[in-house]
Formats: sequence, C-alpha cells, structure tokens
Amino acid sequence: MGHGISRRNFVQTSAALLAGVSLTRQAAGAGEQTAGTQPDTQPDTDADPDTAALFSISLAQWSLHKALYSKAMDNLDFADIAKNNFGIDAIEYVNGFFKDKAKDKGYLAHMKQRADDLGVKSLLIMCDGEGRLGDPDDAARTQAVENHYKWVEAAKFFGCHSIRVNAASEGEYEQQQKLAADGLRRLCEFADTHGLNVLVENHGGLSSNGAWLAGVMKLVGHDRVGTLPDFGNFRIKDDQWYDKYQGVQELMPYAKAVSAKSHVFDETGNESQIDYPRMMKIVMDAGYHGYVGIEYEGNELGEMEGIAATKALLERVRGELA
Repeated sequence: MGHGISRRNFVQTSAALLAGVSLTRQAAGAGEQTAGTQPDTQPDTDADPDTAALFSISLAQWSLHKALYSKAMDNLDFADIAKNNFGIDAIEYVNGFFKDKAKDKGYLAHMKQRADDLGVKSLLIMCDGEGRLGDPDDAARTQAVENHYKWVEAAKFFGCHSIRVNAASEGEYEQQQKLAADGLRRLCEFADTHGLNVLVENHGGLSSNGAWLAGVMKLVGHDRVGTLPDFGNFRIKDDQWYDKYQGVQELMPYAKAVSAKSHVFDETGNESQIDYPRMMKIVMDAGYHGYVGIEYEGNELGEMEGIAATKALLERVRGELA
C-alpha cells in the first residue's frame, strides 16, 4: 500500500475484496500435528471437518511489509487485520517491525493483548539483523547467539512455539555447516530453557541448498532445532538456484513450520512460479499437519489482494488433497 492511505480505507478495500474471494473458497481446515514433531495447532476460523486433518493457515507479517514500512499500517494492527480481514487466527511476526521493542514489556503486553482479545494465536517471531549464527569469528558468533536471546524471551511471552533464524556463515561448504551448527546448538540450549524451538529458513546463501541445511540439522542434533521451509527462497547467489521442490522435500523431515511464498497468480488463481498442488503434496507426504503461513511477496497484486489470493489457493489445494 502507498503512503497516505488511511487504515479505514485499507480495511474497507480489503473487506470488499474478500467478499468476492469468498465466493470461490473451497473447504478450509485445521491442522492436527504429528505428536512430538510439530507445534500445537488450532482450528482455522472457517474450518470444515472434511479437511480438518490436513493443515491450518496462518499469516506471516512479511506479507504486509510494504504497508508497514510506509506506515499505512501499524504493527499493533497486525492481529486485527489477520482476523477481521482474512479470517486467519494464527500469525507469524517479523522482528524488524518492532525491532526496538524486544525488551519493552509494556509494548509487548499491548501486542499480546490485541491478539488475545481477538482469539489470534501467536506462532513465531521471524528474526533478522541479529548477526550471523555461523560467523567464522568466535566472538561475533557468540554475540549473534546472545543477540537472539531477547527474541526467545519475547516469543515465550507471546506464547509462540518458535523463533525463526538464519544460518548465515562464510567459508567452505562443510566448514559453514559446522559453524552454523555450533551457533544454532548454543541458541537451542538457551531456547530449551524457555520451551521454545529454533527454526532455520532457507534464506539465501548455502541455507538455500536443501542438502546443506538438512546436514546442519543433523549436526546440531538438538530436539529444539528445526526448519521452516519456504517455497520460494532457493536462490543461493546471483543466478544460482536450488530446485525448490527438491529443497522443500529435503527440509520437511525437520519442519516445525512452513512458509507458503507467493508472487504472481494466473487468471485461474494458481501461483505462476510455484506448483502449489505439487508443493503441498510434498508437505503432506512428509507427515506435516501444522500451520502453513501465507507469505505474499509479489508486486502485481496489492498486498491485501495477494494475501487473499494465496489463502484462496491454499484452501482450494487443501480441498483437492482431501
């Protein structure tokens, strides 16, 4: 959304859009997790018992980054937008939108109360800009680990199950694995004392190599570590891309959350760059039945329209898989 858009218009426009989108909705459902593997889930607002055992839909805050950065939307309104505009009752925060509030108990309490009052579940905080957990410099790596402590504590306060981090490093393939595993394990040991998981997203560099990141998971060897496979983040560098379907398949055995990335839609409502039925079958075949988070990142549709289109696509695919 552009500058100068009032929240009233923001809400009214999306409400009108969703009224149209709802006509094409297929069955919606709620996720039941595999015991001991995935975090607890709760039903979607519009759950249908016929699809209730497949997966639930959540909303990643990054889907609204343009509105948030332009101040057309306030961070405190995120839960309200998710619930009242999209009927979504589970959300995933991005730390960058309240970066200076990690230790502000009053602000965090306000965020939590807004979500709680709406019956919206806070699932995780996506954490960026806190240093490289696989930094080759021991002191810098230790600092990066400790920089994430405040987000573990904030996530615990919200009632989240996880924080999402990056496994950035530098050096040769195996050396980067060892360095990332060291930082992640130390962070997991801290998170474990708070009952929180530490999830790694494929997010550029070698982390976008599914085999590399799966290897890191094995090296960490901690119950609290896991992955957050993103359908679209498989660019390693420049024009070097990893196969997205292979990557998701390699990361799903460790997944405790899933990110449904979307950019462009065709006239039939399908994502033009990602085969959603194929991708979601990979997710289901791995035995995952938790939340799948909408993360719209396109430019052709506005953010509200893109979120609605992604939700409609996920609901349609869920109905087909059922």
